Amino acid sequence: MKITTSIVGNGILGIAMLAAAPASAVTTPVDLSGWTAEGSGSWTRAPDNNSVTQSVNTAGGTVFYGPDLAQGTRLSGTIRVNTTSDDDFIGFVLGFKAGDITATTTNFILVDWKQTAQVNGGCNGPAGLAISRVSAGLSSNSASWCHLPSAGVTELARASTLGSTGWADNTTYAFDIDFQPNSIKVNVNGVEQFNISGSFANGAFGFYNYSQPNVTYAGLTETVLPPAVPEPASWAMLIAGFGLVGAAARRRRMVRVTA
Repeated sequence: MKITTSIVGNGILGIAMLAAAPASAVTTPVDLSGWTAEGSGSWTRAPDNNSVTQSVNTAGGTVFYGPDLAQGTRLSGTIRVNTTSDDDFIGFVLGFKAGDITATTTNFILVDWKQTAQVNGGCNGPAGLAISRVSAGLSSNSASWCHLPSAGVTELARASTLGSTGWADNTTYAFDIDFQPNSIKVNVNGVEQFNISGSFANGAFGFYNYSQPNVTYAGLTETVLPPAVPEPASWAMLIAGFGLVGAAARRRRMVRVTA
């Protein structure tokens, strides 16, 4: 009986440890040849499809996005403004769907970074890095520029160290973005800028510019993330459940042995 109890107990622990162990992460380069542009930008892929440059001063938002659903992945790469001309927005979209630039009803995430504060459309767009939820497309200049909830762009957070600091000209920044159904993490040059929780719709990952020319996004890779580890309370319930099953099994064995 002691051997049986030990096996059951170790089985519970083994299942918990197996479930908690992270899967081996595989990182793969992303080929940009199947990506799509929306908005008023001019996106040019490099011959090797490893980078893309948006070259014009756009009158509104423009997005260059992939063909696949991006949730459950880490997207990593670099971003660089190759000019001293202009001081506007660069960044990313998460959960983007075809037509979302001009759609009246949307549900995607915008991570945008402005170099300097500037008034446009009667409102002031602050310098720095922000993350917002977009519920009505990006066709409204004032909504995109100033993150106006009344026009469908609701700011969720400012970055931890770059919330009021703009990007620098001719400077390469490395980014890592973890996109999960209930969390989003964004690192810039290895420093965590966002770690937010919520409910986020699935969709494509893409690059974003607004009124900023000569921006290159390069070296994009994708890493499949392991499933989120359950909270301690969830583990307790799981282990307790296995404990009840084990206890029932032991009782059945005891009855058979006694008989």
